[in-house]
Amino acid sequence: MSAQFGRWDFGGQQPPHDYIQKVSAILARCGPDSNNFYSKDGLRIQYHAFHTTKESRSEMQPHISSLGAVITWDGRLDNRPDLISKLSDTLTADSMDVAIVAAAYEKWGTDCFGKLIGDWALSLWNPNNRSLLLAKDVIGPRHLYYLIENNQITWSTLLDPIVLLAGKSFAICEEYAAGWLSHFPATHLTPYVGIHAVPPSSFVLLRPGKHIVSKYWDFDPAKKIRYRSDAAYEEHFRTVFANAVQRRLRSDTPILAELSGGRDSCSIVCMADAIIGNAAVDTPRLDTVSYYDDSEPNGNEQPYFSRVEAKRGRTGLHINISPEQKTYSKASCEFDSRDSPVIPSYTRRLPEFGNWLISRGNRVVISGSGGDEVMGGVPVPTPELQDHIARARLRPLAHQLKAWALHKRKPWFQLFFEAVRGFVPPPLVGVPEYMRPARWLQSKFVKCHWAALTGYPSRVKLLGPTPTFQDDMSSLNYLRRQLACKATPADPIYEMRYPYLDRDLLEFMFAIPREQSVRPTQRRSLMRRALVGFVPEEILNRQRKCLAVRAPLVQIRNDWPNLVFMTQHMLSSSLGIVDSERFLAALQKGKRGEVVPIVGILRMTLFEGWLRNIRALGILDADASGRPRMAVQSSA
Repeated sequence: MSAQFGRWDFGGQQPPHDYIQKVSAILARCGPDSNNFYSKDGLRIQYHAFHTTKESRSEMQPHISSLGAVITWDGRLDNRPDLISKLSDTLTADSMDVAIVAAAYEKWGTDCFGKLIGDWALSLWNPNNRSLLLAKDVIGPRHLYYLIENNQITWSTLLDPIVLLAGKSFAICEEYAAGWLSHFPATHLTPYVGIHAVPPSSFVLLRPGKHIVSKYWDFDPAKKIRYRSDAAYEEHFRTVFANAVQRRLRSDTPILAELSGGRDSCSIVCMADAIIGNAAVDTPRLDTVSYYDDSEPNGNEQPYFSRVEAKRGRTGLHINISPEQKTYSKASCEFDSRDSPVIPSYTRRLPEFGNWLISRGNRVVISGSGGDEVMGGVPVPTPELQDHIARARLRPLAHQLKAWALHKRKPWFQLFFEAVRGFVPPPLVGVPEYMRPARWLQSKFVKCHWAALTGYPSRVKLLGPTPTFQDDMSSLNYLRRQLACKATPADPIYEMRYPYLDRDLLEFMFAIPREQSVRPTQRRSLMRRALVGFVPEEILNRQRKCLAVRAPLVQIRNDWPNLVFMTQHMLSSSLGIVDSERFLAALQKGKRGEVVPIVGILRMTLFEGWLRNIRALGILDADASGRPRMAVQSSA
C-alpha cells in the first residue's frame, strides 16, 4: 500500500522546501522502500513505495507515459494477462502494473478505469490539457483524498499531510460525524469540511474552476446466471472463489491470513493452501493469526481455528484478547493515533500482531471481511419475497412464504408484511429498531442527519432492478462506507486484501438466484455446498459465531473513572452531537451488565477521544470563544 501525494499550484509556485520535507516524513511511514518525485511548473508529485510484488520492485514512479502523462499508482492489478493481451503492441508478461495502466489510458482514455480489476487508487496529470484525474477501483479499500483551494489543489492517499500541513484548522463535517457514529458515512466525505474523498468506482476531473465527479462503472442488474443444477452453481462458485483468493496471494513475501474460526476466514485459508500446494502463486508461505477469548461465554473460537491448523499442519499466531490481558484492555475512551492522528479509525492494534509481522516478514494481510454480507450470512427471506411481489409471481411467493414461515416460526402474513413495507418510503413506515439513532444523541443533530444516522435508507423500487439486486447493492455500499473509514495501517505498515470483495466474485453472486445462497434451512447454502472437502465439516456446518459482549462490558467497568471524567467534559456535547447525561446513563447500564448498544458506546468514546486529539493538534476549528465548529459538507 504505497503512498502518493501531489500539489498543483495554478500560479506555478513550488511548495517550500521545509513543506516537502514534512510531507516526505509523513509518507515515509507508509512507503519506506523509495522516495521519488516529479516537479515542474507549480506541480509537485511524490511517491513513496511499499513493495509487495516482484513487478513493483522494478517500478519507477511517478511514471511518465509515452504521451507525457504523469501517473502515480497505488494498487494491485488482478487482470494483468487479459490487459496485456489487448495491449500486446507495447507490453510484455513482465510489464509493471503502472506501465499497463499507462498503456490502457492512452488507448481507452477514462474508459480504461472500468477495465482495471483489482484494488487501486491513482492520480494522472495530463500536461497537454493541464488537467488532473483522480480515480479509485470499484470497491474502494484504498484511499484518495483531495483539497481544492483558490489557487491550488492538494491530493494524497493519506489524509495526514493534507490536514496537518494545510496551515489552517478545519470544521468537522456534520454528516461524517453522524455516519461514523452509526452506519458509516458516505464514501465521498471526510471528517473535515472542504476535504473530499474520491468515491469507489469513480474518477474526479480537476482543473482551475472545474470539479467533476463521474462514475465510470457499476454492476449490471441485467446480468443473470442460470444453471439447471445445484452442482453447476457449486462448480462456478469454486472457480470464482479460488480466483479471488489466488489474486490476493500475489506477493513475493510471506502472507498473513486472519483465521478467526468462522466460515469466511477458514474457507480462505483452506483454499489458499490448495492453491499454494499447486505452486500457482509466487508467495513463499501463508501464515495465520487468530484471536481468542476463553472468558467469553459460548464465544471462544479456539477449537475452530485449531481444527484448520491441524488440517494444514501448521500453528499460527494466537492472541488472547480477553479483558484481563493487559496487552488488550486499553482504555475504551482513549484514541490510538499510531496509524493516523487525524482519522477516527476503529482498528485496534496489538503488540503481538506487529511483532509477528516484522519477525516473519509479512507485508500482506488477508481478511475475511465481507463474507457475511456477500455469501448470504444473514438468512432473511425479505428480498426474495419482494422479487416475487414485484414480478407478481404468486405461486412461488406462496411456496416461499410457507417454507420461511415454518423455518422462522412466524406467521406467513408477518413475513409478507415485512416484505411489502420495504416498498413504502422509510419516512412513512420508519426504520427497524436496530437501525435507529442512539438515544444519547441530541435531538437537533438527529433531525438534521437522520439519513446518515439510519444508514441512508431508501424504499425498494418496484420497477427496474430486482429487489434482491437492490439489497445486494445496499450491502455492498455499507461495506464501501466501512472500508472508507479505515485508516491506512502504519505501525507496522501492511497491505490489507479482501477476497470476498473481488469484483468477479461479486458479479457472480449478484447474478445468481438468491435461493442458491440463502435457503430456509441453510444460510450460506452455496458456499457450504461448494466447499465440502476443502473446509472441515464441523466449520462448514457450525452455528453462527457469537457476538462478543462480555469483554466490552468488562472494559467499561475497568475504565469507569476515565469514562465518568470524559462525560463531564465532552467536546462532542459542545458540538451539539451528544447529550452527555444520557450517554452517562447508558454507560451506567453497561457497568451494571444490562443490555446496551455496545458498538455505539465504543464508537462514541473513540470519537470523543479523536476530537480531543485533533484539538490538541490545532486542527479543530473554533469560534472566538474557543467553541469548536461543525459544518455541513457540500456534496461531491
